[in-house]
This record gives sequence, structure tokens and C-alpha cells, in this order.
Amino acid sequence: MAESPSHSHNRTSRTAITGGSLALFAFFVAFAGFLGLSQGMLKPETGFRLFLLGVALGLVSLAVSSIGMYQTRRAPGRKLALSGVVISCLLLAPVAPHVFNAFSVPPIHDITTDTDNPPDFVDILPLRADAPNPSDYGGVAVAAMQKSAYPDITPLMLDLPPPETFARARKLVEARGWKLAGADPEQGRIEAVAQTRMMKFRDDVVIRITPAPDGSRVDMRSVSRFGQSDIGVNARRIREFLKDLASS
Repeated sequence: MAESPSHSHNRTSRTAITGGSLALFAFFVAFAGFLGLSQGMLKPETGFRLFLLGVALGLVSLAVSSIGMYQTRRAPGRKLALSGVVISCLLLAPVAPHVFNAFSVPPIHDITTDTDNPPDFVDILPLRADAPNPSDYGGVAVAAMQKSAYPDITPLMLDLPPPETFARARKLVEARGWKLAGADPEQGRIEAVAQTRMMKFRDDVVIRITPAPDGSRVDMRSVSRFGQSDIGVNARRIREFLKDLASS
């Protein structure tokens, strides 16, 4: 038996309602994860998983709402379907560049200028006690991926004595708003905690300054506490810091 027009309209309207409702739900789930992360109300892994759940629901709502748009092209519910598409796109648009970037970099989260003898953490170790990622360097495999993806991450050589280099590096750490965890002039070691802009993930940084024939050698290491891939954040942090230190 053929369906009546009114029955068909009701069915397509339900598709539009489902898409719009799911889009709103996805937005609030993702926002809850983001808020929990940025305000420190949730553990990083909990907040990030909640955020990812919202993004996944956003993808589903985009698909459902798109179907609803097609089904309601001559039926009630088109505005509901359109609202679902718009909300889903607003949720997914800021995430898309990071997703694409994640596929363009290796799945590593520990970057250093010296892969043979990475600077060690000392004062920061207690702060990393509950971190999912270990503080020990990953070894040859991680070094190979880093060298392939970030060949420009190398030690900085300065024609300054180590004490002056140390003072400039510490000043630059403080100017960046990183939380200083330790500064040992005798060992030439500075440790600090940096946070990512959006998600407020805590990444740990150690800077090692040693004497060189013509002045000082600066090595640096930046390690994420959470996440298999840092989507290039640690390499960018080291690159920008050493560039600013060289010109300071």
C-alpha cells in the first residue's frame, strides 16, 4: 500500500528533528569537554574524550541533517534540518584544521634538539607523576620520526657565555607565561610548564645550557603529558623559543 503524503511528511520531519536535536546535543557535549579541560575541572583524558565524543556526534548530526535537508526539500522541517547542518559545521570547522594537521605529522609527543642525549627532567618529575605519557625518552624510533618530520630542530649555538645565555633564556621563559618549575644556574638547566592555547594541555619543557668553544650551546626538550600525537605543537614551541632567544 502506498504511503499517504501526510505520513511521508511526518517521517521526513522526524529526520530533520533528529538531525537538529543531535547537533545541539553534540555541541553541548563538545563544549562541556572543552570547558572542563580549559578550566581544569576534568582530567585531560576525560575532558578530551568528552570533546571527541561531541565531535563524533557532530559528524553524525551533519550526515543526518544533510539527509533531512534532502528529504524536506518539498516538505515541512527544512529549517530544522538546516539548523542541524549549520550547528554541526560550526562545531566541526575549528576542529578540521587540527585533524588534517594530525595526519601530516608523526604520532609523537616528545621533541628535543638532542635526540642522542635529551635533556632530563628533574624538578618537573613530581608534576608528571600522574601523566599518561612517560618522562623517559622514546629512543631510536622516536628520534627517527622526529628527524624526518622536523630536521630543523637542532641545538642553538650562541656566542655568549653560559651565565648570560641562562639569564636570557629564563627571562624569555617568564615572558612567555610558562610556569617556572626549576632553574639551576650551576647545572645550566631551566624547567617550566607550558599550556596549549585552546585545550590548556600541560606540556613540560626543559632547557639545557652548556659551554661551547665559542660561547654556549642551548638544547631544549618539550614533552606532552597527554596524547600520542602533539600535532606539531612541541616542535613549534622549540622552534619559536630558540628563534626568539637567538634574537634577544
